[in-house]
Amino acid sequence: MNKPIEFRIDQPLYQKLHQHLFPGDGDEHGAVIAAGIVETSRGIRLLAREVFLAQDRIDYVPGTRGYRALTAKFVAEISGYCAEHNLCYFAVHCHGGRDEVCFSADDIASHERGYPALLDITRGGPVGALVFAKNAVAGDIWTPSGRFQLDHMTVIGSHIGRLYPAPQPRLCAANPMYDRHARLFGDVGQEIFANLKVGIIGLGGGGSLINEWLSHLGVGHIIAIDFDRVDLTNRPRIVGTTPWDAMTWLTKQPIPWLQKLGKRLAAYKVHVSRRVAKQANPSIRYDAVVGNIVDEAIAHLLVDADFLFLAADSMQSRLVFNALVHQYLIPGIQIGAKVPVDKQTRQVGDIFTATRPVLPYAYGGCLHCHELIPAGRLQQEALSEEERRTQRYVEDEDIAQPSVITLNVKSAEQAVNDFMMMFTGLYQPEVQLCHQLRFARERSIINVEPRANDDCLDCSSSSRSRRARGDRYRLPCRMPNA
Repeated sequence: MNKPIEFRIDQPLYQKLHQHLFPGDGDEHGAVIAAGIVETSRGIRLLAREVFLAQDRIDYVPGTRGYRALTAKFVAEISGYCAEHNLCYFAVHCHGGRDEVCFSADDIASHERGYPALLDITRGGPVGALVFAKNAVAGDIWTPSGRFQLDHMTVIGSHIGRLYPAPQPRLCAANPMYDRHARLFGDVGQEIFANLKVGIIGLGGGGSLINEWLSHLGVGHIIAIDFDRVDLTNRPRIVGTTPWDAMTWLTKQPIPWLQKLGKRLAAYKVHVSRRVAKQANPSIRYDAVVGNIVDEAIAHLLVDADFLFLAADSMQSRLVFNALVHQYLIPGIQIGAKVPVDKQTRQVGDIFTATRPVLPYAYGGCLHCHELIPAGRLQQEALSEEERRTQRYVEDEDIAQPSVITLNVKSAEQAVNDFMMMFTGLYQPEVQLCHQLRFARERSIINVEPRANDDCLDCSSSSRSRRARGDRYRLPCRMPNA
């Protein structure tokens, strides 16, 4: 297997582990990580779900063949837990040093004695070990098909950083086209963007702006998902559209069958976005997916993304996006703009835009915990158009909601700036990525305090939650042929 192996862990869990391993006494300490897994064409990702801290002199004791070791009882309990919950088992300990680390000969011998049996106990694993220095990590990963080394660990929080076994080789200078970028976040930052896979769900007004800006930033791989075609009313809001994309010369005809033909021949939004992206960055890898994120096969195209943007406005798309973030430990941001209009007076109400970062842990902005995926709306969307009309779920269904590109900009620009600063470390450590609402008519901004529900099925540590379970859990998608 030549695929790289990445370990992903959220910032709160990493801090808990790091404080246990490095309390300031200079000694060695131990723990176990229980992890989910996802395997794709990009490689294997191991997803830290829980950390079990080994108590010194009780669970982590002087070893007979090495300095310290986990007790047989502790290993049996945690490996049994991993087998029961279909998780992977990884023993953890620390060495001295800061920026470079490797296993000792005693460590390797211990792995060779114990891990073949652990593979059986955990029903095929993978299993393995991680050894940490303060700013480095190495891994020895055992699977039924062989033994492999960890490529790196990604820590996900307001700063998305990586840990390697040793300092990485100095990179070549960035493409001169990105000189002004590199003056802000360096050649390293530009290289980070070039190696990212970013998903954009919804390529309407907000999504098309995000698409253009990410392409100009130098993001190496974009996967764009939308099932809709361009129409005349999209043109003022979707970046890069032409009259030909909307087939206006047909749709503006007074003859119904010509209008219908024009709508059928109009360009898909993702194809327009691909053209815009290629103009900005000819070397970009671009997957233009005509489909709906609520379909299982489409959603699975995003399970190895490095970041997700949700710019679609249905509750079902929010449901799947929120699940992807937490189940696969992929940070993301949901954006939107709302222009409420009173149905009686036709007066415009409080115009606001929303930028909602969602990070895969409790108090990370989970859309469920913020009550942004109401069950009633999900039920409504699951009905057919005829059923919605019968039950009077939709009034004035042929009247489109107001939408203006400048409002799309307000939500999208903060989202892309958040993305840029999270990956380049430009945010100050104390920055909290709250949901942010901007009220255009009052020129005011409200930060929404983080919320968490201990029983949340997405972000909590509840035994029933999907957090960090990877492919060993089902996404809340429509089944094939549903």
